[in-house]
Amino acid sequence: MKDKVCIITGASSGIGKALAFELANQKAKLVLAARNEKELQDIKSQLEKAGAEVFIIKTDVSIEADCKNLIEQTIATYGRIDVLINNAGLSMRALFEDVDLKVLKQLMDVNFWGTVYCTKYALPHLLQSKGSVTGVSSVAGYKGLPGRTGYSASKFAMQGFLEVLRIENLKKDLHVLIACPGFTASNIRNTALSSDGSQQGESPRDEDKMMTAAEVAKEIVKAIQKRKNTIVLTSQGKMTVTLNKFFPKFMDKMVYNHMAKEPNSPLK
Repeated sequence: MKDKVCIITGASSGIGKALAFELANQKAKLVLAARNEKELQDIKSQLEKAGAEVFIIKTDVSIEADCKNLIEQTIATYGRIDVLINNAGLSMRALFEDVDLKVLKQLMDVNFWGTVYCTKYALPHLLQSKGSVTGVSSVAGYKGLPGRTGYSASKFAMQGFLEVLRIENLKKDLHVLIACPGFTASNIRNTALSSDGSQQGESPRDEDKMMTAAEVAKEIVKAIQKRKNTIVLTSQGKMTVTLNKFFPKFMDKMVYNHMAKEPNSPLK
């Protein structure tokens, strides 16, 4: 990854932040995008002390103009794009019958449209460099998770979009990776939206038993280097995806029971 120009959205925390440190270790040139400019500045300072080359830009991926600006600023700064990692994401926890539809729209705007916008404007440059597009998705993009309608829908949509992008560009050497981390110890659940759009706050899951963001970042970077099509992380995630192919009804019940065990689960 040495001297490769890598854009990471949602880079101010969690997997995005871990990706920044992992790629910096490999001497990549980084463009970090997120809404929280203060956090980005702090990360930039840490990375530059370690000798990394870092450019930050405040970006709300749900806004098309912000995504266009991100790509234009990257080209103005580095003249090329080698890797685009669409990592910015929002989660939610509420039953569909209870949720305000604005919550679903917000998740689609960030998780799906954010990926579409950034990829659309980066694509000509990625085709030129024969580069890589990555979407940080989820096992929820393979199996619908109860209480996560907007999240699953946005990840299914993201994966469908990226799969088509890969097939359309089969003869142009564009690499497209769909990365599905499974449950990861990051702040996405703390910032997950409840039925009315407010943040749920404390994560309902035991994060000590999950993969760390740093472990996930290493696997994603390795998959980009090997130009893999998909990765599904954690044994639980792999089992869910595999069993769902053959026993979907059984997995409906298993997933329901598993999610119902969460503290304060919306499932009755």
